[in-house]
Amino acid sequence: MIYTLLKFAHVLGAVLIGGGLISVWFFDLQSRQLRELPQFSEAVRNIAVFYDGVVVPGAVLLLVSGAWMIVEQFGGGNFINIPWLAGMVFLFMFEFIEGNTVTRLYFMRLRRLTKEAIKAGGFTRELESARSESVPTFTHFLDLPLLFLIIALGVIKPDTWILFIIGAAAAILIAAILTIYIPKLYPWSMETK
Repeated sequence: MIYTLLKFAHVLGAVLIGGGLISVWFFDLQSRQLRELPQFSEAVRNIAVFYDGVVVPGAVLLLVSGAWMIVEQFGGGNFINIPWLAGMVFLFMFEFIEGNTVTRLYFMRLRRLTKEAIKAGGFTRELESARSESVPTFTHFLDLPLLFLIIALGVIKPDTWILFIIGAAAAILIAAILTIYIPKLYPWSMETK
């Protein structure tokens, strides 16, 4: 019974993370299209709401349920010998660390700069500069492809590292293409006040 509950918690965590990241992605794209500060501010606020209110709880649920299932079902450290499981753990830990450092901190800074811009009465140079940063944009666009790879590893359960390697390379390529293409599609150049 405990394993069934852990599995349910794990699936629920994956649903929360997936739904939250898709929402963050959607509101990020919306914010790139908006040229009026109040609407831009609302999109940035929605990014924070979904990141902190849906993605983070989902990640915590995945962390706790996944660690518990690894200890119970795979003998703790023995998971490293199972390519699909070790790949899932590695990618989750990478995403957990990157998501709570680069991406989350960037969106928190973007929200703070947006509030300052509202007080200043218009888009500021600091906000424009932050919005055009490529590293947080890349890590943000990497989130969904890596989540899809984690899910693929858990569903397919390959016995080799081939899916992990090809999937990771594809995720990096997709994130790089989006990092180059999306900012060109919605150029971030405003008149500052």
